[in-house]
Amino acid sequence: MSQTEARKFVEELEAENKEALSRIQAVATTSKSGAEALSVPRLLKLALKNELEASEIAAWWMIDTPELDVKMSLARQCGDEAKHFRLINERMSALYIDTTGIDPRSGGPTPLFDYLKGLKTTAERVAAGQFTREGLALVRNEVFIDFCEASGDPITASLYREVIQPDEKHHHELGRKLLLRYALDKTSREAARAASRQVLVLAEEAQEIARMKGFACGPGC
Repeated sequence: MSQTEARKFVEELEAENKEALSRIQAVATTSKSGAEALSVPRLLKLALKNELEASEIAAWWMIDTPELDVKMSLARQCGDEAKHFRLINERMSALYIDTTGIDPRSGGPTPLFDYLKGLKTTAERVAAGQFTREGLALVRNEVFIDFCEASGDPITASLYREVIQPDEKHHHELGRKLLLRYALDKTSREAARAASRQVLVLAEEAQEIARMKGFACGPGC
């Protein structure tokens, strides 16, 4: 496949993703104004699970990924997500939240985690994880940053804007580069597209559950 064809595929995938991400962002933005019990500390507790699962998925994939550049990008991501977990935990402590009894593994893995864990090929993993899930994180975090500002918590907003978001953007852009490199034939492109779509389906299903519980504007990972 030529670079022109590869770019066309990635552009098409991004356009398709943007439609779903726009819906997700709209629901999150609407929901944040209607949930009386919503608070920054409550949403940060949810963020811990997201960061833990993102770190674990990157570590899981790294084990059997054959391409060295992808393996090292997963190592970087694993470290970044673990850093986010630590920083969020520290921020919660600064907000006088006792984190000693909080275990983000409680309730078991999310359906998205289980799905991602089962992906086997590099094209699927890059499309689902770095390109789509991290693109989703960017959108969700923007809504959360606005919520933090509106809630009078500029410190948490700054943490996300200045530290977490740049990392997520790096992961997403790296996903784009790796797709251009490894979605090389029709089979890999179809697998990548299917994986990307399923991530967004699961994200919208999870958001609907979160909306019903009153926390649809939580951050990504």
